Amino acid sequence: MYTLAYTLGVDYGTQSGRVVLLDLLRAEEIAVAVVPYAHGVIDDVLPTTKAKLPPDWALQHPLDYIDVLEQGVPQVIKQAGIHPHDVIGLGVDFTSCTVLPVRGDGTPLCTEAAWRDRPHAWPKLWKHHSAQQIADRINHLAQERGESFLTRYGGRISSEWYFPKLLEVFESDRDVYDACDAFVEATDWIVWYLTGHVCRNSCTAGYKAMWSEEEGLPDAAFFAAVNPDFTAPWAKLGKDFYPLGTKAGFIVPEIASKLGLSDAVAVAVGNVDAMVAVPAVGVNQPGSLVMVMGTSICHLALTVDEVRLPGITGVVKDGVLPGLYGYEAGQAAVGDMFEWFVKKAVPQHEYEQAVANNQSIYEYLESQAAKLRPGEHGLMAFDWWNGNRSILGDADLSGMIFGLTLATEAHHIYRALLEATALGTKRIVDNLAEHGIVLQELVACGGLPQKSPLLMQIYADICGLPVIVRDSKEIPARGAAMFGAVAAGEKAGGYASIHAATEALAAPVLTRYEPDAGSQQIYAQIYQIYRHLHTVLGEDNVDLFHTLKKIRVQASL
Repeated sequence: MYTLAYTLGVDYGTQSGRVVLLDLLRAEEIAVAVVPYAHGVIDDVLPTTKAKLPPDWALQHPLDYIDVLEQGVPQVIKQAGIHPHDVIGLGVDFTSCTVLPVRGDGTPLCTEAAWRDRPHAWPKLWKHHSAQQIADRINHLAQERGESFLTRYGGRISSEWYFPKLLEVFESDRDVYDACDAFVEATDWIVWYLTGHVCRNSCTAGYKAMWSEEEGLPDAAFFAAVNPDFTAPWAKLGKDFYPLGTKAGFIVPEIASKLGLSDAVAVAVGNVDAMVAVPAVGVNQPGSLVMVMGTSICHLALTVDEVRLPGITGVVKDGVLPGLYGYEAGQAAVGDMFEWFVKKAVPQHEYEQAVANNQSIYEYLESQAAKLRPGEHGLMAFDWWNGNRSILGDADLSGMIFGLTLATEAHHIYRALLEATALGTKRIVDNLAEHGIVLQELVACGGLPQKSPLLMQIYADICGLPVIVRDSKEIPARGAAMFGAVAAGEKAGGYASIHAATEALAAPVLTRYEPDAGSQQIYAQIYQIYRHLHTVLGEDNVDLFHTLKKIRVQASL
């Protein structure tokens, strides 16, 4: 019987990384460290040259990922006051598809003097959208050729994915493409850094690289149709992919010493921040929609049998949990959109009032928005600030607010933006139900659910489903730590399977929000308007948005 056993979960987000220390015997997070990325999101100028980046670019610095380990791991060990030798496992999750070109020994190309001034040598963040034209070509050809793989992804892939980003490098800077030995998911790269082993995970390959265990990759002829010179699709991706929960290896002694850990710590293969959250919130069977809420939302659902349907971003066997099909959908701007509004559009007097009330600007706007009855502000917004991921799969859409008048105030718009994200989720819920995937509850986690009770109640009222919030502010990191416990194994004090770890280590329920009948009736009327405009603007007249974007891009060149 083990008296002490801990695992580490490292969650790499858009703006920062978070490290959690999980006590396996008490199923408690006993220490958390948040490490902001020193370089943040690189979407304006390249750090080395200060050269202006084109529109829709989003890069990161790989040394920021290492900083998260070197700062965060010692912090949580110190906070908890534990002996480092009692840490038995470590798991990692990342935003995806976040990818970087590297040498054969794992060295990121952008850290070499010869390549640091070349934008395509840098890691491309998940929300790097400049490869949309390539994604469009892939979609058009796949539809024209009747490629079966496209049905696993709702009929359309995104510029956020692996091959659009890789082909962008291939077509825009062939020297960078030729110089790199691998174009690797950041989650796999950090595991490589920790263990010295290249262990690409099957989750990102399935959801982001058009691969499946049954069918493999689309054949070389398809890629040659996309670009006649692109004849080796496996070359930078590799051919071997490892199931979630697999032990990639142990931390190499040199890295273990830097982090203050034993080199007996087992490291799990990498995972995606959304998928890793599912076991952490206690979901291990169909019927729940897990919403991982932060800068964006990823929605995850499970079924026993595969259903191929439009409007999702992927369905992968064993992609979330072994023995089940995992479905991903999503909304590309949520917390990002709220932050945009607060930073770009809220008048100064609102900030002054927030200070007078001893509140943050978010707390103040929420307190004022909560006083409004559903429909009282007369507004409707579409959360397409960063394009639409589900169900339209169109990165060239942009946001809208309807109903503005001279009486509109900041908190009116703020509430409308909150409602916009819930309306988008309702459209996703309906799309799943229309294809036989019926849900009984929403399970919310991430940075937003505990910060915004109003947002959670709005989701319950608009979707007509209870919303469950689990008692953890760092659910993805907790999930990563759970996979670290599986990698360590039962003999070391961990767990034999992720199902066993889910039963023992899932975060407890914190709050349950039930739909309010009166609010639900009003929102049902609003949703009918939303559905109509969703079709008219997002489908029937989508060229209006595409033309506006083309004009914007051309004007910025």
